[in-house]
Amino acid sequence: MAAKRGEAVYLVGGVVRDILLGRSSYDLDMVIEGRAISLARQIAKANDCSLKTHPRFGTAKILFENLNIDLVTARSESYIHPGALPTVKAGTIQDDLARRDFTINAMAIRLTPDSFGELLDPHGGQQDIKQKSIRILHPKSFEDDPTRILRAIRYEQRLDFQLEKTTGKLLQNNLESLDTVTGERLWHELELILNEECPEKSLLRADKLGVLCKLYPPLKGDNWLEGKFAQVRDQNEESLSLTSIYLAIISYRFNPEETSNCITRFKMPGWAARTMRDAQKLKESLPLLEVPELRPSRIYRLLERHTPEGIEGMAIASDSLIIHRRLELYLRELRYAKPELSGDDLQNMGILPGKKIGRILKSLKEARIDRTITCRGEEEALARKLL
Repeated sequence: MAAKRGEAVYLVGGVVRDILLGRSSYDLDMVIEGRAISLARQIAKANDCSLKTHPRFGTAKILFENLNIDLVTARSESYIHPGALPTVKAGTIQDDLARRDFTINAMAIRLTPDSFGELLDPHGGQQDIKQKSIRILHPKSFEDDPTRILRAIRYEQRLDFQLEKTTGKLLQNNLESLDTVTGERLWHELELILNEECPEKSLLRADKLGVLCKLYPPLKGDNWLEGKFAQVRDQNEESLSLTSIYLAIISYRFNPEETSNCITRFKMPGWAARTMRDAQKLKESLPLLEVPELRPSRIYRLLERHTPEGIEGMAIASDSLIIHRRLELYLRELRYAKPELSGDDLQNMGILPGKKIGRILKSLKEARIDRTITCRGEEEALARKLL
């Protein structure tokens, strides 16, 4: 379709890198020397695909079966000042590759029929892949966009590469420029790190390079964090959010003020802020779970208002065996307990609708949790007694 329109289309960025590394990739980024949105609309219509467009940026996303295909108009970028979002204008594929972060992400593959499969590598990315090296394209790269500091570390640890010598020096020389970046953009990079297969590797490396201290001094990447994060993946048998559990563990070593300041520093989105605050509140009540001979219903009441991710995070972060066991008991068993009788059943027994039904159902649930009743008949007897 692009060829018929007199336009060129290229596969670019991470997917090209992953092809050369033999890694799978299901998000395809394509650059169009032409009009990306117009081409995307034509493709989506012909293939009955879903389409999202962003005219302001000249980009479109096609959702095709299990693939996300991003089409972007080839462009060049310039920066008004360090840390600013770039000023964008239309350009060539060479311009587009020159604006990218690292050489390994600055390659393209031609997809137009007359030169299909040709690799464009103007910055030596293929050689850097062979040498397992993370290298920036120009000396002002980190100054232009300081978030590349965090991306450099993330790629280095994900791919088991090393920062190229000059790149490493420039990274550390530009740590102060992180102060020019908004909290939202820094959070975006941190969230990407937490979504990595082993996020602790990047956090330990960032701590060693002085990056975490610059971002937020109470944030640490050390052996304790490494062990706890690994434990998350070993123990998490449910469909819980690993990212939320990681955040809960990070919050465990913060005091309430540090948690609040962390949320403000990174302007965290609602879900992340709630996770941090919930974990902090739960941590403060953990000593109550060490009380000897604590009834299961009491454990349930202490934990029922907290998120499963926060509870899992505290279970892993705490060094108390009894706290760990009781938190895990709630997650694996207590939170699923419920009486056989429903509100309708209670009304059929002659109980009028209202708060009384809610109180009786709660009492029946706690009796089930404590195993003082074990069948429907015993529930009915207890309900009548409660009346």
